[in-house]
Amino acid sequence: MRTDHQLFIGIMSGTSADGIDIAIARMDHLPGSRMELIQFSEYPMPEKLREPILRLAAPGLNEIERMGELDRALGHAYADTVLAALHGVGLKPADIAVIGLHGQTIRHHPRAEYPYTVQIGCAATVAERTGITTVSDFRSRDIAAGGEGAPLVPFSHHHLFAHERKNIAVVNIGGIANVTWLGLDGTMIGFDTGPGNMIMDGLMLTISEGRSAFDHNGELAASGTVCDPLLEKLMQHPFLQRKPPKSTGREEFGEDIVNLILGWPDISDADRMATACQFTADSIENSLNYMPVEPARWLVCGGGVRNGHLMSLLKRQLAPARVTTTDVEDIPPQAVEALCFAILARQTLMGEPNTLCEVTGAAHAVCGGQITPGKNWQELLQAIPAWIR
Repeated sequence: MRTDHQLFIGIMSGTSADGIDIAIARMDHLPGSRMELIQFSEYPMPEKLREPILRLAAPGLNEIERMGELDRALGHAYADTVLAALHGVGLKPADIAVIGLHGQTIRHHPRAEYPYTVQIGCAATVAERTGITTVSDFRSRDIAAGGEGAPLVPFSHHHLFAHERKNIAVVNIGGIANVTWLGLDGTMIGFDTGPGNMIMDGLMLTISEGRSAFDHNGELAASGTVCDPLLEKLMQHPFLQRKPPKSTGREEFGEDIVNLILGWPDISDADRMATACQFTADSIENSLNYMPVEPARWLVCGGGVRNGHLMSLLKRQLAPARVTTTDVEDIPPQAVEALCFAILARQTLMGEPNTLCEVTGAAHAVCGGQITPGKNWQELLQAIPAWIR
């Protein structure tokens, strides 16, 4: 194993459970080095897994048995995508130092009497199938320290983007949207803003009777008219009024909100979609209320950048700040989140903090992640000291 640099993999499957993202990255072990994306691949979630994942994400019967089997099945799916991605670029598992595996969130309750979060996607299966040491369960340690366990990506956003001589914001629009504010003075703030694509995707599945999982380029939303009374009702959601630190998920912006929009009388499907899209844009704009000053620039990443109508709304509503995607930083918008978990996994192996307590509300920054040794573990133990300077 080389000591001057290593290759890392990050795996992400988001709230919508529609795909598995794989980022292969390279990092030099020099002060100030930034992790460099080598290859990004997107794979569809196996059809036989997506519906069970979404069903398990809501309370139901026989959950433990379903979760146990789905955990292993998802682990095999992750391993398959890792091996396919490596084959696609002519690499071998032995070339990779570690896999950072976020897993699939099926519960996130940081405000329960005993706060907890659950991600499935068996890391032991991934390590066994690939032979690569795998780091998973990044959120639990932060929750144990009194934090929300989310969002985790602000740490990596700082690593990737905090080099400009201006205040910037990075907004990731997945199923849920989150924002990171990176101040010129080194200040960092991060929190979930509310819905991203989740509500729009849920509406589209119903409206299309299952034929389409998303509104292509936001075309249906763009053809409709926002229903102001419905939007006003949606914007009264308590989460939007809560001060950071805060995180959310399907529990607050899932089926109940979709059904509210579907049941609103006397509006067309296009109007429903237009209102849902405006809800996402407005909740992102609402994040300005919790920033010290307005950013001069917004970098947008995640699947939401594919919604042209949503991007148009953000550019108009966040002006005069410049709104671009992370393509301008040579990182594809869809790759950012997977790349983040490669960065977090490297921190775990070094025993260094990979959360920001000012973001999650934890008592202190922690080193999160559970390590499952692979065939390369002994070799990795010899290489890690060269990373720490």
